[in-house]
Amino acid sequence: MPAPARRGKDPVFIDPPKLHKALADAGYGSRRELEEWIVAGRVSVNGLPAHVGQRVGAEDKIRVNGKLVQLRFNLRLPRVLVYHKPEGEIVSKDDPDGRPSVFARLPRLKSGRWISIGRLDFNSCGLLLFTNDGGLANRMMHPRYEIDREYAVRILGEATPETLERLRKGVELEDGLASFSHISEGGGEGANRWYRVVLAEGRNREVRRMFEAVGLMVSRLMRVRYGPVHLSPRLKRGQCRDLEPGEVQELLKLLPPEQKTFSAAGPDPHDDEGFEGDDQPD
Repeated sequence: MPAPARRGKDPVFIDPPKLHKALADAGYGSRRELEEWIVAGRVSVNGLPAHVGQRVGAEDKIRVNGKLVQLRFNLRLPRVLVYHKPEGEIVSKDDPDGRPSVFARLPRLKSGRWISIGRLDFNSCGLLLFTNDGGLANRMMHPRYEIDREYAVRILGEATPETLERLRKGVELEDGLASFSHISEGGGEGANRWYRVVLAEGRNREVRRMFEAVGLMVSRLMRVRYGPVHLSPRLKRGQCRDLEPGEVQELLKLLPPEQKTFSAAGPDPHDDEGFEGDDQPD
């Protein structure tokens, strides 16, 4: 039975890591290479030939080419960082134009790297989440989980009730139908009007394109919530903070039971390839 992480009020159960991944994280080779070793019979667990996909724990005796190996199994929650992104920063580590990067503002990790959970474009601001766990990042961004993203949007002009209804029902974009699960007026005066909108997915520049599809231009876009995490008014632009263990567990609870796990052997450096999510950099 998986072991529970004891941090926070409600324990989150952690599946033991897969054998080939635990060995790869310990430096014995690449995951693909180690899978081949397992198939070739070069790896055993408790005196029996190992099989691909097998999960192992601290109590198991693992041998590679007949030699006993020692693996560390640290039961820990992934680290999740909240960052208040200002306009004028790109969510990428490398930019040929030399624009400022959000990654330059983040604290250094002793091991691993920060992975962004979704993105915001160069001219957008607000809440960004980062984690050292690629699997968690992918699941948080994957459209199948329909995790809400809430935005405060300022537009030039005022949307009519008919226009708002179109945005609720859905407008056709070049990559398919898109709709807001919630939209409400947020005040404003003169030529500018604010609206609060909620999406359950994160396609490239989706909020801006939806308003453009109904003839309205977005003059400012700020993400104020991602799932259960809200942008605190106390977190100033350019500042970041770690989520508390209980807050991390709230994120994990958004995932189905069979996915509400993360590796006890550490983050997977290959797991951050896939869904980019949200407004991407220009």
